[in-house]
Amino acid sequence: MSRRGLALGLAVAAYMLSFFHRVAPAALAQDLAASFHLGAAALGSLAATYFYIYTLMQIPTGILADTLGPRKILFTGGLVAGCGSLLFGLAPTFELAFVGRSLVGLGVSVTFIAMLKLIAAWYEESRFATLTGLCMLIGNLGSILAGAPLAALTEIASWRAIFVVIGLISLVIGVASLFLVVDRPAEQTPNPAGIGRTAWLSGLGLVLKNRATWPGFFVTFGISGSFFAFAGLWAVPFFTQVQGMTRAVASNHISLYFLGFAVGSAVWGRISDRLGRRKTIMILGSLLHALGWLVWVLGIVLPLAASYPFCLVMGLLTASFTLSWACAKEANPPPLSGMATSVVNVGVFLGPAMLQPLVGWAMDRSWNGAMENGARVYLAADYRIGMLLMAGAAVVGCLATLAVRETGCRNIWKA
Repeated sequence: MSRRGLALGLAVAAYMLSFFHRVAPAALAQDLAASFHLGAAALGSLAATYFYIYTLMQIPTGILADTLGPRKILFTGGLVAGCGSLLFGLAPTFELAFVGRSLVGLGVSVTFIAMLKLIAAWYEESRFATLTGLCMLIGNLGSILAGAPLAALTEIASWRAIFVVIGLISLVIGVASLFLVVDRPAEQTPNPAGIGRTAWLSGLGLVLKNRATWPGFFVTFGISGSFFAFAGLWAVPFFTQVQGMTRAVASNHISLYFLGFAVGSAVWGRISDRLGRRKTIMILGSLLHALGWLVWVLGIVLPLAASYPFCLVMGLLTASFTLSWACAKEANPPPLSGMATSVVNVGVFLGPAMLQPLVGWAMDRSWNGAMENGARVYLAADYRIGMLLMAGAAVVGCLATLAVRETGCRNIWKA
């Protein structure tokens, strides 16, 4: 394997684990609620702490990627995420589980920006969206594994043992990154535009002042917020408690949802690079995605022959927001690609960080006190406000695509 392929492979492996951690609470919602005696609001907070930390770390990660480089931050992130996963799996109390999941969020928060930085440094600009989408396709295997396969695995092993093993894998990837990842080609200067470690503040200011940076933030905030709030936590309880599915069938739907997202990430990037267009694809995809939410908001119960392909298509449409990173990178100076993509990436995690506990709070407000196997049971009416909140976020993301600047798949920054 080539040097650049090896470096990118380790980053993608770490990214795959970040997706697993992001989605796992959906398949384990009932187990976590029963293990720690949690209501919907507390469960939402436990799941969302990953997103809180991830959100706070995005801009610092962009700065670190542009200064220290991907190798060092992948190493450190792997160690922190590994220790966090071990603590989460072994935690005897909710408080320690909360700390463990927070450490996981801190550790994996560096993986995506490090991956984008490696792609920007090692590969041609015209292939950025295609390669980003392909890496997301592979990385999304983590979310697919956190659906039906994880639900099936919990039938033969405890959820605690699973997180201990995942923690050990994170540690191995982190150590391997220290020795095998190379930040950039030997002939490439570290900072071709003079953005050094002491000048990161001015570089960040330049990115933040650039109006073309911000539409992508609101696109990811709305669309990713609705996506991960639902598929990453509330979908399995909704499908089982409202639509009458078994947990296995509900988890199958989530796996298909994320499979669609994974395929869409690769497909939209490839189509965008081939057509030389970003904005049109984002507008169309986000509009159809927002309209799709009407099925769940209106409480329509689809037959399995329709609900499976519907989740697949919803995931496919959701992935249109992934072009936001390319738009941000192409509207800012090339040496600041880490910071530019990290600002947009804040929205990916701020959205679900706000929505997951907010939906849980809304559900707890109308809960009638029903319990089953130590976990709360909610009715369709309890979910209704939560569905509206997530659908509203999808609409916000759709509207934000109208303000995105078309880059033509090339860097349009002019000093």
